[in-house]
Parts: sequence; structure tokens; C-alpha cells
Amino acid sequence: MSLTSDEQTSANRPSVADAYRHCLDLTRRHYENFPVASRLLPRRLQRPIAVIYAFARSADDFADEGDLDVETRLARLEDYVARLDAIGARQAGDDPVFIALADVIAHHRLPLEPFYDLLTAFRQDVTKKRYADFDEVLAYCRHSANPVGRLVLHLAGEATPDNLRDSDAVCSALQLINFWQDLDQDLGENDRIYLPQDEMAACGVSEDQLAQRRSDAALRKLLDGQIDRARRLLLSGAPLGKRLKGRLGVEIRATIHGGLRVLDALARRDDLFARPRLRRRDWLTILWRALFP
Repeated sequence: MSLTSDEQTSANRPSVADAYRHCLDLTRRHYENFPVASRLLPRRLQRPIAVIYAFARSADDFADEGDLDVETRLARLEDYVARLDAIGARQAGDDPVFIALADVIAHHRLPLEPFYDLLTAFRQDVTKKRYADFDEVLAYCRHSANPVGRLVLHLAGEATPDNLRDSDAVCSALQLINFWQDLDQDLGENDRIYLPQDEMAACGVSEDQLAQRRSDAALRKLLDGQIDRARRLLLSGAPLGKRLKGRLGVEIRATIHGGLRVLDALARRDDLFARPRLRRRDWLTILWRALFP
């Protein structure tokens, strides 16, 4: 007896366990200065956070990676929107990332809005390459970074107004740090400049200078202002790490101290286009400060 098309699709659909394994593997393959699904996190949160990361990482790849044209990138992101819609309608899917994501959303009663916000940011990556002022940059951060922190708080049952506010500050600051350490990569690979255009003009920094990787006093002044701003924003959210208890609090404090460590490295560098890498002694210092605040 032959199977119907629906039965064949169901038979070929990855199991939930296989879907989780797929997401964990994807998470392990990507290096970040800020560890994803760190061992510091409570064990019950590690797998769900890895799934959220796999969703964001795979969607981000549509926006940035490979040689796809704009229409194809946007179409793939719209497909992700449709898959999120299907989760909201409790319809089964066949993509391992979304199988695992549907399971996480159902078990933890997560809101869908942060996932839609992330897709908004990825679409913006495809269509917007310059930012007129810092307000535009910060608006991007609200969609690209803040949803992740909010989802972690929802997973932990800690999504209070104060925690959400401080989480937004930390996540936006970390996104800014990524911008200022990836100037060369963003422009060279994606023709993207996150430095506010009005502040570039005020400091006398041109796009040609960025393209030619010229480190000078004007660019240092501009970047010092961005680094100071990111530091103030990160520190404004630091009470979150003191407020959260247990391993999640340790993870948040480690993330904050990691961000501060990268900011220190950015401020010290001579080549303003060089991406700092944290070393073993940096991580040991971060861990010590997270464990003994």
C-alpha cells in the first residue's frame, strides 16, 4: 500500500530529538566573542537557547552569506516569516530548526514577537546599508539584539519590566561592540557602515578612509565616542547581573565583563580596523569577576 503525500512528508520529517541535535551542532560550529549556550547557563536553558541561536544564525546567513541576490535573500527571510506564522497556527513543519523551535516555544510559552523582530533586522541588513544618526543605529539594535535577551528572560521566568529594560541595554551595547570591532568586515563583505553618518561628517571621516583602512586621529576620535557610548549603555544594564540569581546571573555577569574586556581592547588598539580576540587570561579574568562580583 502506497503512502499519501502527507504521510510521506510525515515519514521524512526529522524527529524532535534530531532537530535539537541539528541546532546544537549549528551552534557549536560558530565562534563568537560572547559564548552561546555557555556551560555557565542553567542546564535547562542550554538547549532552548541553542535552538533560538540556530534560528537567528540561519536567518542571518540568508542576509549576509554567499552570493545570493537581494530578491532571493528577502524571499528566504519571508519564508521564515511564513514558518513562524505556521508555528503560531500550530501547524507542523519539516525544517529541523523550526521543529525544535516550535517545541521550545510550546514548552516555554515564548512570545513570537521577538522572533519576528529578529527577521525585521535581517531584512534591514539586506536593504539598508547606511545609518543617518545614532537613533537609527539604536533602532536597529532593538530588533537585532534585544529580542535575544528578552527571550532568555522569558525562558528563565525572569521577564520583569526592570529586567527587560536592563537586558535591552546590555544587548544593544553588545551589538554596538560587534559593529565597532567589525568595521572592515562589514564594509568589505557587505558594503555596510553602522557608524552614524552625521558623526562621521562631524569628525571628518569619509567612506573612502574606511575602505582604505586608514587609522588616524579623526577616526580614533569618532570610535572613542562610540566606545564610550557602548560602555555607558552596557554599565547601565549591569544591575541585571546582580539581580539574577544562580548560574544565569553568573552568565549575564560574564557576558557584561566580556563586553567590557572587548571595549578595553578596542580602545587600546593601534589598527582601528583590527578585530580583537579574547585570550585565555581574558576569559579567566571574566570568569573570576562573574563568580565574585
